Amino acid sequence: MARLRAALLSLVLALSTLTALPQPVAAAASDCAPAFQSSSVNQRLTTLFTTYGDDNSRLDDWTGADGTYSVRLPNGRELWVFSDTFLGQVNPDGSRPPVVEEGGTTVFLNNSFAVERDGRLRTITGGTSQAPKAVMPPRDQNHWYWAGDVTLAGGIVEVTYQEYERFGPGAWDWRWHRNVVARFPQGRLDRPLSVHDLPSGNGVAWASGILKDGPHTYVYGVEDHGSPKYMHVARVKGDSLLGAWEFLTADGTWSADEADSARVMDGVANEYSVTKIGDGYVLITHDTTEVLSARIVAYSSCSPTGPFTGKQLLYTTPETGGNIFTYNAHAHPAVDGDGLVVSYNVNSFVNTDHYRDVSIYRPRFIDVRFG
Repeated sequence: MARLRAALLSLVLALSTLTALPQPVAAAASDCAPAFQSSSVNQRLTTLFTTYGDDNSRLDDWTGADGTYSVRLPNGRELWVFSDTFLGQVNPDGSRPPVVEEGGTTVFLNNSFAVERDGRLRTITGGTSQAPKAVMPPRDQNHWYWAGDVTLAGGIVEVTYQEYERFGPGAWDWRWHRNVVARFPQGRLDRPLSVHDLPSGNGVAWASGILKDGPHTYVYGVEDHGSPKYMHVARVKGDSLLGAWEFLTADGTWSADEADSARVMDGVANEYSVTKIGDGYVLITHDTTEVLSARIVAYSSCSPTGPFTGKQLLYTTPETGGNIFTYNAHAHPAVDGDGLVVSYNVNSFVNTDHYRDVSIYRPRFIDVRFG
């Protein structure tokens, strides 16, 4: 399971490179963005995904995943975008059978969708109900796609994906290869209408997050060295990611040359978000300045491009400990909640844990309130 291995690899790199570094002193919070007030578990979404994941009325649907991006569709449906996904049965004791390749009945895909409407979920995959496939299919057995953020352009769903490739026989012989955007019609989400290359020449995985603001769509990426991880910012005029990209440079100007893309800050995760709240902008991320951090933090700015300052602790994930770790918190501003809805992922260093307890490898949701 490649994404499970990827999370572990990122943590191994962090452990090997992030030693006793001095912790940065939090800068003053931006005057434009509201201050953090409180956070709590979002019970509606927690219950929704728990109940749906445990339901055995269908045996070809979602029982757990990570990634967890979302977009509100014009007809009121919420599209949930996932990366590595388990499908199949949940046993009475809360375990799942082994994957099909090991003689079991559990299906494992590198990406999938779920559609929420009126409090009910439906899984969308490619292939057939008897032989499900990823909605963003790989070009061959040595490549696969993990999802980034998602946006709407002219009624078409545009989902960013990072393609990874195997280059040898070893368990760790794989690497990030390129960024693409897949375009899906709202009425047929089981396979892309078209797939297009995105900028991929500077080692930045786009898009950790997407923000539409004014005449531009801002695209946030990560340059991942295990530790540190650096934030990059690009933008395109209009709604579609197929337009001409510009990249934020070190002097704060914009360049059409991806090689000019500057490191804006470190401490972000592979997935994070920038959300406009009031007159300011709030960046929400897992705190990657700490190894195996349970801390979800926020920074604020008067601009969608930063500088992001005033680090505030929003939430400490209770699942973290022992074999279990949490990662990739980001916001869902279009999703209804008691404040700003934020998701995060849960994983285990021990792969058998995902079969022993289905509840581990599922997103968690919190409400974050600003004032």
